[in-house]
Amino acid sequence: MRIKDLLSEWTKTPAHQLTARKYSVRLPVWDAARIAALADLFPSRTKTQIITDLISAAVDEIETAIPYVKGEKVISEDDYGDPIYEDTGLSPRFRKLTREYANKLREEAEAAREARRSSVTAALK
Repeated sequence: MRIKDLLSEWTKTPAHQLTARKYSVRLPVWDAARIAALADLFPSRTKTQIITDLISAAVDEIETAIPYVKGEKVISEDDYGDPIYEDTGLSPRFRKLTREYANKLREEAEAAREARRSSVTAALK
């Protein structure tokens, strides 16, 4: 998602899958004031949702800004038959690490849900 797309996104219902982990940050005063102003402008969004969306959009933009580095290996051909070379820059490693961390974080979230279910079940007995 791009930063400019957030305004229309904030009029919709959020559908993010959240991690079991919490992240805590201290913001510069001006940024915190702008987050508070956005929360006032979009009362259906919490400050946490706004910060989450902004981080997501920023990471998306960083990912697209990582430059392609042409490798030597041809991995495909385009529609005109020209070779497409593997990317030997940071993008492939970033995507691989992202998948690995996403799997780990999903497992943690599932384990946390299971622990909550078990504690509720034990409390009901």
